[in-house]
Amino acid sequence: MRIIVTGGAGFIGSHLCKVLLGQGHEVVCVDNLYTGSKKNIQPLLKNPKFQFIQHDITEPLDDSADQIYNLACPASPVHYQKDPVYTFKTSVIGTYNMLELAHACKAKILQASTSEVYGDPLEHPQKESYWGNVNPIGVRSCYDEGKRAAETLCMDFHRQFGVEVHIARIFNTYGPNMAVDDGRVVSNFIMQAIKGKPITVYGSGKQTRSFCFVSDLVDGLIKLMNSNVAGPVNLGNPNEFTIKELAKTVLSIAKSKSKIIYKPLPQDDPRQRKPDISLAKSKLKWSPKIQLTEGLKNTIAYFKNI
Repeated sequence: MRIIVTGGAGFIGSHLCKVLLGQGHEVVCVDNLYTGSKKNIQPLLKNPKFQFIQHDITEPLDDSADQIYNLACPASPVHYQKDPVYTFKTSVIGTYNMLELAHACKAKILQASTSEVYGDPLEHPQKESYWGNVNPIGVRSCYDEGKRAAETLCMDFHRQFGVEVHIARIFNTYGPNMAVDDGRVVSNFIMQAIKGKPITVYGSGKQTRSFCFVSDLVDGLIKLMNSNVAGPVNLGNPNEFTIKELAKTVLSIAKSKSKIIYKPLPQDDPRQRKPDISLAKSKLKWSPKIQLTEGLKNTIAYFKNI
């Protein structure tokens, strides 16, 4: 198949491109390199079935495909709050443009949504049926509400025009190819530990997250795309850890002598985050295989190498 991956030079997108090429597909990576990096796809450029197009999806894309994975959007708070209007445009106008392309060439489209659509959840763990608790005017809402609006567009294109859509709600994902400056908790802790700097924990450290290794997530995305499930479907690792537990695990694996320091919690930071993956298990026969310790060893080795 001919498959377009927007955001294909980003952290998750680059892994997805590699796996799809390995399956024998023709892969078109579309990225404006706003947060993605060409070094993530450097090994793929020599493959004759791989094509890189530098393009911003807030502008229409004239192309054709059998499948479209729409992963393009700044995804870490540091990056999506840097230019919140652009973040919202990418989620809404960018997704609209990709849906128009899917409609025009009768392609299947997978929308990379996020656990952030649940906001600071009042339901735990979070099921797909939960509508969320999101602040629509907060500093995170450019991303949260942008992704919620993108889901709306997907379902309306599906109902109104018959476009085959698949919505993945992605929970915290980590692994090689993360940017060192992306501001996500795993990369922050690893870089601080490697450099011997204090590990910065915001709030008490009792807030929880669930961390999914990138290879598991990519497997879930591909299974969802090739299913008959429109979604949304939660994709994440349901094993829940406090941020303080994560910090201690990183310090142990990295053999770091860094100390943990505490700073005020950012606005609208969720207190709990854990996916209910019953739907993915039953409909996609998917569940994550890589546990946190193994995934962190792999990720820390990558960061030490770069």
